[in-house]
Amino acid sequence: MGVTEPEDDRKPVSDEAGGTFVPVGLAPVVDSESSATSEFAIPAGLDMPAAATESESQTTSEFALPEGLAPPEPVSQEPEGSAFSPPRTYSAGARFAPDAFTPPSGIPAVSLTKDVPWQDRMRTMLRMPVAERPAPERPARTGDEPGPAVPRVLDLTLRIGELLLAGGEGAEDVEAAMFAVCRSYALDRCEPTVTFTQLSITYQPSLVDDPVTASRIVRRRATDYTRLAAVFQLVDDLSDPETAISLEEAYRRLAEIRRNRHPYPGWVLTGASGLLAGAASVLVGGGVVVFVAAALGAMLGDRLAWVCSGRGLPEFYQFLVAAMPPAAIGVALTVAHVDVEASAVITGGLFALLPGRALVAGVQDGLTGYYITASARLLEVMYLFVGIVVGVLLVLYFGVKLGAQLNPDAALGSAERPVWQLVASMLLSLTFAVLLQQERSTVLVVTLNGGVAWAVYGAMHDAGGISPVASTAVAAGVVGLFGQLLSRYRFASALPYTTAAIGPLLPGSATYFGLLAFAQNDVDAGLVSLTKAAALAMAIAIGVNLGSELFRLFLPGAARAGRKAAKRTRGF
Repeated sequence: MGVTEPEDDRKPVSDEAGGTFVPVGLAPVVDSESSATSEFAIPAGLDMPAAATESESQTTSEFALPEGLAPPEPVSQEPEGSAFSPPRTYSAGARFAPDAFTPPSGIPAVSLTKDVPWQDRMRTMLRMPVAERPAPERPARTGDEPGPAVPRVLDLTLRIGELLLAGGEGAEDVEAAMFAVCRSYALDRCEPTVTFTQLSITYQPSLVDDPVTASRIVRRRATDYTRLAAVFQLVDDLSDPETAISLEEAYRRLAEIRRNRHPYPGWVLTGASGLLAGAASVLVGGGVVVFVAAALGAMLGDRLAWVCSGRGLPEFYQFLVAAMPPAAIGVALTVAHVDVEASAVITGGLFALLPGRALVAGVQDGLTGYYITASARLLEVMYLFVGIVVGVLLVLYFGVKLGAQLNPDAALGSAERPVWQLVASMLLSLTFAVLLQQERSTVLVVTLNGGVAWAVYGAMHDAGGISPVASTAVAAGVVGLFGQLLSRYRFASALPYTTAAIGPLLPGSATYFGLLAFAQNDVDAGLVSLTKAAALAMAIAIGVNLGSELFRLFLPGAARAGRKAAKRTRGF
């Protein structure tokens, strides 16, 4: 029987015995009772289980966030877009942008119904800030298709604006057409800019995206109101929400418009210029011989101008050369002592050259706030007018030196033939419409409009004794009023219905008398007559614009558009 030591007298196990040096082949034996403990050790049963995902060698920092308080993962930002990608707001079923941010002041109530022409709708939105432009109600989506790239839409817009500006359209209508094209392809946040020779448009998808800007230079101008009407029809179809026209189809139609030949050949235009001059000579008191002489002079001048144009000479010299044959024929008849009104011959030739179209467009741009474009147009009118003055003065100067007795009072007895005057005014408007390359369907209407204008002028000036400036302004206002009425009825431009109708009102006789006074060294009388001519020209332009604005103001369908204008008080 062995001797057992007491439990208290047992020898403690050394640290080396409990160390990590274990003989090979022997597993360490852990004695819980004999293991060393520390006063900092956690009591048994209270130790926390180690995290399964943390390794023993993982280090922590006092700046680390506690578990459960980590910030959320950042949302992946939208990849950077490209200017050549389709607009995000485009949809084949609903070609309108989604509703924009509503400002605190609210969005003004604007009628965007189809009974209002697109010109008024686009003008209304162009005069509003971008953030306040209302988005129209979108129809039900029929399917999503990839839309056209932004640069292609901007290029189409600039090409359409170029045709309108080169055709003589006002800057306000050109901007409205450009905005209508962009809006039809869901580019609502765009700003078109029109000057006399440059078009530009800027599109910005949102306030944080980079804008895309494109521009185009207008280098050539051609008067073709048939092409102008076709472009207006294209813009009207694009702005119609019920008509879905793809970009390729729009480009195809635009190419056809550019390729279309003029409705009248060159020999018809030459004959029309002769008839215009003959009708104008009858309007100021000429007879049959005067009619023939003025027609021959105008046709000869037109052919000379075509020759100069083919040689690449500027328009200034073309007008200078075109003004010389009618004046030369008038002087030749006077030197030959033919009993005709030479002043009527020269005046008739001037009617075919006076730039009434550019004058009306320039004054209209100035009245609507496009002062840069208006200044350029009026400067162009001044240069063309100076060319006419130089051509006529050269001929009159040599005629006076040759002994031609040119009497300024020879063409002033025209108030005694109202019927012939009315017929001559209508013939003048008809031939003017042909020279402007108008559609055949509009020639008859503009002819009647010109006859009405001359009837109003004759009733006020010849019968009523009212001043010619006031009578001209009222007659031009009637032209503008009827022109707007006809253009609204056909959803087209107003230029084909107004430009040719103001032909009988052009100040051809006052211009000739001023030039004749200068040729006879009567500077005072010349200045008075040319000032009267300038006043008549301004009266025509302001009257046409005022008649158009009165139509928009009082017509119920046009008044709903609520077009805003700039407000200025007492000159500042």
